[in-house]
Amino acid sequence: MKTNWKAELILIFATLLAALGWIFSKEALQGMPAFSFIGLRFLLASLCLLPFCYKELRALNKWDILKAMAVGTLLGSSLLLWIHALSVSNALGEGAFIMSLSMLIVPLLAWPLFNKPPENIFWFSIPFAIMGLFLLSADVQWQASSSQSWFILAAIALAFHFNFNGKYAQRIPTLLLTCLQLFVVGVMGLIASLSFETTSPLLESHIWGWFIMSVLFATSLRFVLQTIGQKKCSFSLAPIIMILEPLWVVFLSTLWYQEAMPINKVYGCVLIVFSLLLYRVGGNWFVKKEAV
Repeated sequence: MKTNWKAELILIFATLLAALGWIFSKEALQGMPAFSFIGLRFLLASLCLLPFCYKELRALNKWDILKAMAVGTLLGSSLLLWIHALSVSNALGEGAFIMSLSMLIVPLLAWPLFNKPPENIFWFSIPFAIMGLFLLSADVQWQASSSQSWFILAAIALAFHFNFNGKYAQRIPTLLLTCLQLFVVGVMGLIASLSFETTSPLLESHIWGWFIMSVLFATSLRFVLQTIGQKKCSFSLAPIIMILEPLWVVFLSTLWYQEAMPINKVYGCVLIVFSLLLYRVGGNWFVKKEAV
């Protein structure tokens, strides 16, 4: 298994920024409509990146631009389905668990899509990740609801995006690919806002602060780093690393909102880290064994 520890560290940092985005978003949504928040957040994030990739945009052929934007619609669909699911759900932990499973679907989708079967170590490490995610949500009261269907659809769309994003990251410059996708998400969010939301009143200054941090750090920087990491990291290892996001969310929510950290969540975090280490170290062991 080919490894690149720098790419892996970049992806780990991207998961931390994604987790911070949960905090930034939760605070910003106290004063902003959900679809408006997503639309403005991603549109402004794409404009922040545009000056750094404008020359590459002019040089790229229209067909590749359309492909990159098509991948962006997958991300936009996932985010809009996710935010709608949140609006009709009272179980945030349930939704987080379902969304986290999207990264476990990625290698399985890559099999029929790109003829890339998961590596052997995937089947050994993934049960520990599933158990860890289950323990993180063990205190959730699971009940059948329409929001579960929306969360599942959002997770599937996110898994498709991760697969196609990894493919086109090899062909299109990182900043340009990220910029185009964020622009598409922003446009989709604003269209949804105009269709379903009323005009928001003037926002308070502290809401703008959270919004700006979500644009710069949790969106622009996060998706650039995620694309770079996907470009250089093992195709199967990348989604396993992304499972760290809910782990960071647990830690940050404990620090920021003083949420309880029961023993089941501690065990869940340990199992997720163990799954990642098993995949990272065990994969090398499998390669050496096959080479003998």
